[in-house]
Amino acid sequence: MKKSVLTRYRVMAYVTAVMLLVLCTCMIFKYGFDKGEDLTLVVSQIHGVLYIVYLVFAFDLGSKAKWSFGKLAWVLISGTIPTAAFFVERKITRELEGGLVDGAPAVAKA
Repeated sequence: MKKSVLTRYRVMAYVTAVMLLVLCTCMIFKYGFDKGEDLTLVVSQIHGVLYIVYLVFAFDLGSKAKWSFGKLAWVLISGTIPTAAFFVERKITRELEGGLVDGAPAVAKA
């Protein structure tokens, strides 16, 4: 598997996780303090679009890594749980770093 597949997943995992934390903060202000209704709408729409991109990249990574359905589902759902994407991304990166190539086929060492 190419390193770029993992890199784009990692970027989107962080972006999605940060946007979800921003959205949670906006929701607290909207429902707790009656402030920022318009900002909450904008942030929720941006997060929604970014989450769809995250789903595409995570699914692509999962199909290339040949994950089971349960593992793929957990990675896809982690973008909806605040802070979960940070931990799941780190675990996935550790698991997959050994099998990455930079454009050349992986060569087994003797």
